[in-house]
Amino acid sequence: MTGTIRVAACHVAAKFLSARETTQKALSLIQRASLNDANLVVFPETYIPAFPIWSALRPPTQNHALFQKMAAESVYADGDEVRAIRAAARKSQTYVSIGISEKVHYSVGCLFNSNLLVGPDGAVLNHHRKLVPTFFEKLTWAPGDGHGLRVTETPFGKIGVLICGENTNPLARYALMAQGEQLHISTWPAVWPTRVDTIGNEGTNKGKNYDNVTANRTRAAAHCFEAKAFGVLCSGLLDEPAIDLVASGAPDPETIKKVLKDAQGGATMFLDPTGAPLIGFTVNETTGEKQDTDILQKEEGILYADLDLSKCVEGKQFHDVVGGYQRHDVFELNVTRDRQKPIRFRGLAPDLTAK
Repeated sequence: MTGTIRVAACHVAAKFLSARETTQKALSLIQRASLNDANLVVFPETYIPAFPIWSALRPPTQNHALFQKMAAESVYADGDEVRAIRAAARKSQTYVSIGISEKVHYSVGCLFNSNLLVGPDGAVLNHHRKLVPTFFEKLTWAPGDGHGLRVTETPFGKIGVLICGENTNPLARYALMAQGEQLHISTWPAVWPTRVDTIGNEGTNKGKNYDNVTANRTRAAAHCFEAKAFGVLCSGLLDEPAIDLVASGAPDPETIKKVLKDAQGGATMFLDPTGAPLIGFTVNETTGEKQDTDILQKEEGILYADLDLSKCVEGKQFHDVVGGYQRHDVFELNVTRDRQKPIRFRGLAPDLTAK
């Protein structure tokens, strides 16, 4: 079954490196979006408790305390924070997609960049771990697995999700397309600086930072066009307290602050099944008035859009890249969905009471 779904994309800042406070903020946003009739509420990449942007700007030798804090504030998939999100989804009768930095019970320092899709009954419908941490993210997160490469059946249509750079992975994207995905969620960090000093001693421009908005939109639009699916890009926001915390204790904190403030912020937006931008709307929380807009970038807010997933059909006539426009006799893709585990025990446990 397909139909119109109201999606609320939360373009918001985390309470940086505080799992408890960020979770409380998320609960408030879920309630707010549900009061505006949202069916699906989406949060940015690793919203709880933060995105480790410090690793882009500070060498590993300066990051021990920040990593220790990140490990302490990351959350278990079966922990209190996720249980609270699940309860909020159940209370509001909404689907919730939320990014978390996930810690695991078998290690005090192994973390994953994960996304959870929670249903209106409070059940976790999909638990995806980012396949490959991107660039400096490898200093924080371990590689994930294919367990979460699946779409979720809903009364509105089939929903899938990939995290940030995974939207550049054609095989991961094809894995979701081949399951009939109709709504694609992509989640992104607040900023992505790739250079610290962009001006040379002679005053000539040595280069520029990564064009966050163009890069993310291009990847997401390509996927929407190929999948004939709607897209929601949900990016985070970096606020002043977060910038101060990242710069604190660095040898040159003012440089880090300047880079983070000058870096192009990520954008939250919607795309149609041709990859074209869609006009969404915000809601004035005082008056209830709707304001049309196509993008949120520099200020916090919730961007809404009503998406009719039945409109994913027409483009399949032109080229259905997993159906009539594919050569299954020429190409074959196998996906392993096993959840990776560090150890597997076989055989009976020893009888420790035996003499």
